Amino acid sequence: MKNIWLKVLTLVSITTSLYTYAWGLTGHRIIAEIAENNLNGKARREIKKIMGQERLAYWANWPDFIKSDKTGKWKEASTWHYVNIDPQTDFKSFEEQLKAQAGPNLYTQIRVLSSQIKDEKTSENDRKIALIFLIHLVGDLAQPMHTGRKDDLGGNRINVTYFGSKTNLHSVWDGKLVDSQKYSYTEYAKLLDIKTKNEVKAIQAGTLEDWMYDSHKIANEIYAATPNDSKLAYDYQYQFNEVMERQLLHGGLRLAKVLNDIF
Repeated sequence: MKNIWLKVLTLVSITTSLYTYAWGLTGHRIIAEIAENNLNGKARREIKKIMGQERLAYWANWPDFIKSDKTGKWKEASTWHYVNIDPQTDFKSFEEQLKAQAGPNLYTQIRVLSSQIKDEKTSENDRKIALIFLIHLVGDLAQPMHTGRKDDLGGNRINVTYFGSKTNLHSVWDGKLVDSQKYSYTEYAKLLDIKTKNEVKAIQAGTLEDWMYDSHKIANEIYAATPNDSKLAYDYQYQFNEVMERQLLHGGLRLAKVLNDIF
């Protein structure tokens, strides 16, 4: 019954406004697809036991879809998708700020969910829910504006125009840059996932804190390049397309690393 509920809620929520969700539909599916293509054999088998035949990309956006739920069941999860950090210029200061923040937030929940999945006492359904959230939140981690600033809500209060249409900085990075390339998520995943084994190993190196600082540094670059009332078009796409694609690839490969380590 619970599985039916999850699928129905997913389908219903597709009709809601999605452009405010992290990475949008396409970005999260790209990350999930890259991750699945880089799982080791054991992780692939164990995840199949939990998720069934559906690919990771099928569930990648569910934690955003449930924002449309009106029962309050998932209200506590609303803060899991981001962490607010004032601009930091060195890793030590960033790490101190990160660990000093009260949870739950993106940083705390990636760790909590990983532990829940590893714990054999976690129920089958709760393990599946934890895995679905983890797939999504590691994707959120790669979206730089999810390590942005509290005063502008990660760019949501920075008004811009994108090819003449009014929007905000967060929405540009959620989906507009990705969708402007006109690839399906499987096409984009295939185009990006071409690194050598040594390059993959380098991308997957480091700690969760390192990965978060990586996104935070990029967020600082985005803020500097995109003040309020910026008019964005082809020049902005040219400036940041490589960065956007880097983050999608890194998100997918690092999600694979997290899942491989868990299982």
